[in-house]
Amino acid sequence: MKTTLLFVLFFTTILFVNKMNAQNEIATFSIVAADPSTGECGVAVASRFFAVGSVVPWAEAGVGAVATQSFANTSFGWVGLEYMEKGMTPEEAGKKLIAEDDAPKGRQFGIVSADGQSFTYTGQDCIAWAGGRNGINYAVQGNILAGEDVVIAMEKAFWETKGTLADKLYAALVAGDSKGGDSRGKQSAALLVVKEGGGYGGYNDRAIDVRVDDHPEPFKELGRILNIGQMHYYWNEGWTLFSNGKAKDAIPHMKKAVKYSPEYPELIYDFAVIKLAAGDTKGSLESLKKAVNLNPKLKTQAKLDKDLTALKDNEEYKKLVE
Repeated sequence: MKTTLLFVLFFTTILFVNKMNAQNEIATFSIVAADPSTGECGVAVASRFFAVGSVVPWAEAGVGAVATQSFANTSFGWVGLEYMEKGMTPEEAGKKLIAEDDAPKGRQFGIVSADGQSFTYTGQDCIAWAGGRNGINYAVQGNILAGEDVVIAMEKAFWETKGTLADKLYAALVAGDSKGGDSRGKQSAALLVVKEGGGYGGYNDRAIDVRVDDHPEPFKELGRILNIGQMHYYWNEGWTLFSNGKAKDAIPHMKKAVKYSPEYPELIYDFAVIKLAAGDTKGSLESLKKAVNLNPKLKTQAKLDKDLTALKDNEEYKKLVE
């Protein structure tokens, strides 16, 4: 009886440990990529795991990007970037991370440098299907996937998609999902793009940083948020140029932003400000009118905005803000 009880306790403990390990396993598919022509680096990731964007993606402008997953050692993110910043290639950095780790057989990660070199690693204890592919400017990898078709589709989508780096990263995620993605289902997704001075006001490098932490359709939701994120990316570039006295140079960036969200009132308002600074009074009034129509509460801001001082004697402006 005592022997039987001990066996039951031992077996129950093993089941509990296995369950905990399964919960800690970040079953994930991801892509790290770079666009040397724009100076952008980024990561896109999806998983049946809560808030995967808080664990997997790491990137630094001018250096590269890392995705660390499976039984993730999150230090691979910042340490891998530090190694590349010191001059190591992604392969050199990756092999050093493996050599220094206490449990490399359970790790999976991908690394890309800002100049497009890449490396991907899958430890032999990662749960099948697990593996990766890499080439110039990208590395894709995943574990507990529906099959190898997931990473093959991701690679193909990255090659074939036109547009921004964010467009290519998102297309790769969607392609992976179309082939079954994480075999357990879907829950969260994230996309990060860095570029020197690409953050708010040019003060940091996080050009696009969007996440869906828990959603029944994380890919659709990420796509919706990414559209706004890309709009803000160009809006920020335009406003930063304007803030530095380069209003005319800001115009093309604002036009790109408006293509993403033509009915976003605050964006249209700022475009009015920039047009006025660039000498286009007529265009400024047209944009301001549209912004106020979309959001009447902007009238108060327009009355007090020093950036619109040049319009204070304009009759059309006076009627608009009264």
